[in-house]
Amino acid sequence: MDSTKKITKKLAGTARGTGLWLTSVGNEFGQVLISVLTAQEGAGLDRMVDGLVRRYQEAGVDPPAVLYVDCGCCTDVGETKLKARFRGWPELTVKLDIWHFMRRIAVGCTTDAHQLYPIFMSRISACIFEWDAADVSLLRQAKRALLMSQGWPALTDADVNKHLTREELALHCRRRTRGEETTILLLEQLLTELMSNKGNDSLGVPLLDKERMGHIWSVQKKHIKCIQDPPGVVLYTEMGSITKGGVLLRTYRCARGSTSLESFHLHLNRFIPGYSANSLNFQIYLLEGLNRWNQDREAASLASEPSALRSYTGELVHCVNCNFEKLFGRNVVPNFCLPARYTGELIGVQYLFQQTGQALQNMNPDCEQTAELIEELNVDEREEDEGFCDISEDHTIVDPEAALSPSSSTLRSGSSTAVTSSVASLPVSTCPALVPDPPAQPEESISPVPLEPEEATEDDDEDNDDDNDDDGDEETAVDYQNIPGFQHVDRLAEYLVELRTYKSLSLTNQEANEIIGLWQSLHDQDKKRVVYAARHQKRLLSGRFKTPKKPTHIPGVESTIRCVLGASSAPAQWPDCCRLVETIFIRLCTIHPSPKRKGKGTLSRWSMILQDYRRIRQLVLGNSLVMGGTSMQLVEVNQNTLIQWFNNRQKKQELSVLLQGIQLPQPLPEAQEPLPVAKSLRTEPDQPGEQHQYVLPESTAGQARQRQTSVGRPPLRPKAPVQTQVIFTPPAPGASLQMVPNIYIPATPGYQGMPMFQGVPMFQAVPMVQGIPMAQGIPMMQGVQMAQGIPMVQGMPLRQPPLQPTMSSTSSQPAASPSTSGAIPKRPYRRTVQANTCKKCGQFKTNATGHSQLRGRIKSLMLVTVSAISLPITP
Repeated sequence: MDSTKKITKKLAGTARGTGLWLTSVGNEFGQVLISVLTAQEGAGLDRMVDGLVRRYQEAGVDPPAVLYVDCGCCTDVGETKLKARFRGWPELTVKLDIWHFMRRIAVGCTTDAHQLYPIFMSRISACIFEWDAADVSLLRQAKRALLMSQGWPALTDADVNKHLTREELALHCRRRTRGEETTILLLEQLLTELMSNKGNDSLGVPLLDKERMGHIWSVQKKHIKCIQDPPGVVLYTEMGSITKGGVLLRTYRCARGSTSLESFHLHLNRFIPGYSANSLNFQIYLLEGLNRWNQDREAASLASEPSALRSYTGELVHCVNCNFEKLFGRNVVPNFCLPARYTGELIGVQYLFQQTGQALQNMNPDCEQTAELIEELNVDEREEDEGFCDISEDHTIVDPEAALSPSSSTLRSGSSTAVTSSVASLPVSTCPALVPDPPAQPEESISPVPLEPEEATEDDDEDNDDDNDDDGDEETAVDYQNIPGFQHVDRLAEYLVELRTYKSLSLTNQEANEIIGLWQSLHDQDKKRVVYAARHQKRLLSGRFKTPKKPTHIPGVESTIRCVLGASSAPAQWPDCCRLVETIFIRLCTIHPSPKRKGKGTLSRWSMILQDYRRIRQLVLGNSLVMGGTSMQLVEVNQNTLIQWFNNRQKKQELSVLLQGIQLPQPLPEAQEPLPVAKSLRTEPDQPGEQHQYVLPESTAGQARQRQTSVGRPPLRPKAPVQTQVIFTPPAPGASLQMVPNIYIPATPGYQGMPMFQGVPMFQAVPMVQGIPMAQGIPMMQGVQMAQGIPMVQGMPLRQPPLQPTMSSTSSQPAASPSTSGAIPKRPYRRTVQANTCKKCGQFKTNATGHSQLRGRIKSLMLVTVSAISLPITP
């Protein structure tokens, strides 16, 4: 059970500020059993607990054995309020989440920016947990084989532990608590060691506040028994297996703690979009998110493969299964089971309104108020998003890469540091932590930059043996990662650094042969070509902006690949991409420890270092003997990558100095006895209690009815277009034929104007005949007023009902008046007054009365004259 306050800030509208907590309860599979909004904790959760207990009883399922909480786990006298609240489960054991316990201890630190803070948190975890020895040994074996196939030499167990990541330990290894007495003893030793002067950083700032940490430990010491694993309860479930480095590794899922619920609370930010939502939208998004979350966890807890049909709608899946079974005798989704019947428990905002006395809006989808509320997604002003992060790993697991240090005293009690150099290969990146991590892969997750394995021939082995014989223990050197052969790298780097003072742009043949000779003395692992770290990902696999599908465009062609670039040069790399380049820069940093004044200006040490390195690089790249006789790669480095590498190197060295002489617990303790066998996945989902029955709509296929017409009445059909023919009588003897050169018929409503063809015959002195059919064979265009004296061309379309054809003769007879033709006469305008009246003087606005018009304004001269006369005359 876990609670959060962040998501309640999204609740807007009338319920804004009423909800203070969102509390959720989950099961061992990561599913959420109940999630409610409350105005207060404590007594406000009684109704939720009673409904949860009643649901288990009605379903006939055994009650849970362990409940992990963030507070209220134990008390000095009597039983706790939380235990009394779950009185329906008397055998329930309440445990404190271990991550919350570690956070309580961390309050005693002066600051989380202290250099020893990550080491302190990782060693607290080492004091509480111990790992299964068989699982860790199998993981080491797979990791060693994987590293050796990629070019690493033979590594000891302590060296392999440095390359184990937190994700690999959580996925392939099981752990358990170390017991109450052992945990108290180890934590007291750790606190005592770091509360002394050994816990100060290079500036003398202590890691722990003695008074505060003493009070915190005295209060939290009683909770050590609350964080121990309950006896007889198996917390791990075997999820499957993968192959890594040729070794088969099992994958596990742990049910310890409330990490899954914390991840669910942070995912609520994605379930509820935007910055705020009213009560109805909040409830809808919460219920939908709960349904999807539980279905995904249900599918992950089954051993069978998921179905090809992916749908979160149970009614749809049930309908498809029923119909598919009728046809083919099987189900499309065999793992689907009907959900349990709704027990009437209040969920989400409904639980909050029960406490505050409000009522949730009508959920009827046909209601107008519901539609309005759904459309109003942001009813209030937007607030700044707090930046919800995703929990992808368990914080209680130690990160070996950050916790382990070659200078720490805990490593001296391990195995011997002697390393054989018979295996030839070295990773190109001597400091993998400085290189950006590649995209996470489901099969493998390794720190160094991947290399292609190469098979060593017998001649190479003989040469390596000869080199080992020549190099005595007095001359053999290892770097800070315990990799041998560093003395040859240092000699070549020293010779190349001496070339920085050359004024010429070329090397002599003797100098080129000297460089080739020093290169040939390197171990084969140092001669490998540099494999650049991948900085571009096709798609983001984690984070807020991750993409669920692959993009359709080609990366680098249709999109810009961002990388660290130098000025007008190739992409820059970090100096730790290979040991040779890193050694050159270490020597150059020693030569240029500070800026240098030049005239009135100042040259920074970084510009002088890069100037010398580029001069060395130009001499090497410009000599064909060196480039042809060696595979040396002096990569491009700019000021940005140089400063990043230098700062990270300084921090690592300072941390190694601070850890000298501090007695800390082992970072990866192993249990003496094997852990219980993990549980197996379920073959089919559980179906407890009474099931919910979906009411599927009845099939109406083939039941459609056509509209029937009345008896004896024929059906209505569209009328056929009526074509009216205009018939002309033969021309009179006195008529003459004329050719019209070009005539345009004006546009009328429903038909556009169009020009007539040239040479249309036109008859003169043809009288109008009304009511008598005219000669056949000459169709008239419908919907267009007939022009006078022009017969229409044959073949024009008929669009409107026929109009009465009219023709005018070209003779001297007068045309028919409007009254005779049937047109509506225009009403004549009769003026009642002589002119408009002026409102100022009351006379007509005419020139006779002295009115004039200027720019649309009428002025009266009489008023102007009167006003001019009435002005007083000054003496």
